Amino acid sequence: MKTTARNQFAGAVKSVDLGPVSAQVVVALGAGPEIVATMTRAAAERLHLKSGMPAVALIKASAIVLVTDFEGYVLSARNQFAGTVSHIERGAVTSLVILSVAGGIKLTASVTNDAIDELVLKPGAAASAVFKAYAVMVAAKAAA
Repeated sequence: MKTTARNQFAGAVKSVDLGPVSAQVVVALGAGPEIVATMTRAAAERLHLKSGMPAVALIKASAIVLVTDFEGYVLSARNQFAGTVSHIERGAVTSLVILSVAGGIKLTASVTNDAIDELVLKPGAAASAVFKAYAVMVAAKAAA
């Protein structure tokens, strides 16, 4: 599969909870974290999602927000992964920040250079990657 999403994580569907309009899907990434996705019920049914089946979670780098200090706040975003900045690929206006999290997973966030400077992001700095479940696309192989 070829896609422009920088974050592509192969795993297996852990659970599918169907509601009347939407569905919540949890994709387990082996020994790493679990990613929660929300989609329409129709999409989950169209993909024939079932527990245990292989799936890929895709998240665009622009959908990931980096947080360095929650200051006691709790966020509603379902996906929150603490990690360490491993690399910054600096651009003219925006940069790509690679965050290493549990299970050897590397998340890439697209961040403005102003935000990198304000958050004092550099390799070795602690940060959390945060993204909403609606920002996650799930891909599954079509049944033969």
